[in-house]
Amino acid sequence: MNARAKFLFDDDFSAAAAARAAQPAINAAQHEAALAEAEARGYRDGVNAAEAQARTEAERRLAEAFERIATGLDQLRQRLKAVEDKFEAEAVEVAMAVGRKLAPALIAREPFAEIAALADTCFRELLAAPHVVVRVNGAVYATAKDRLEELARARNFEGRVVVLAEAEIAPGDCRIEWADGGLKRDRAATEAAIADAVQSYVAVRRRGVDIQLELQGEPNNGR
Repeated sequence: MNARAKFLFDDDFSAAAAARAAQPAINAAQHEAALAEAEARGYRDGVNAAEAQARTEAERRLAEAFERIATGLDQLRQRLKAVEDKFEAEAVEVAMAVGRKLAPALIAREPFAEIAALADTCFRELLAAPHVVVRVNGAVYATAKDRLEELARARNFEGRVVVLAEAEIAPGDCRIEWADGGLKRDRAATEAAIADAVQSYVAVRRRGVDIQLELQGEPNNGR
């Protein structure tokens, strides 16, 4: 009579155990291949992570470089603006100096030109005036007397033109008077007013240059 087999309580008869038991066993070559694939996959993942980190770092550095470039361009623009303002102020001063030197020569060559231009405007506007008095320097009196009367007739001015010579009036200047008004051409007063305006303009421009350079931390040694 055959002996009964003992009931083995340590055996696992569950479905999971059955599934594991159904899985085929792998040999050494397959195991090595699986390890190699896992290592390759890990290497690829590491490379991808390193590349992503490198791209992020490159983008950060590129953004910083663009920011530095933008800041440098803005500073350059401010410096160029300061230089432009400085040159503009100097150009105005040069033009003023040249004008002061040329004006006397031009007036000496054509002392009656500005007087005639001013009188012409008056004759056009004062057609109904009974008379107009023009005071000039004695050096241009004869020319003014003849030319102004001709100019008045050409403008259909029917009043009387009175030309007077006065020593205190500078050559090229004049005073024109009529019944209820008058005006004058005074080159010295005009030059003084222009000089004041130019000095004020230049002072404002130079102060602006100083402020720009101070904000940039640079001394203004070019004044």
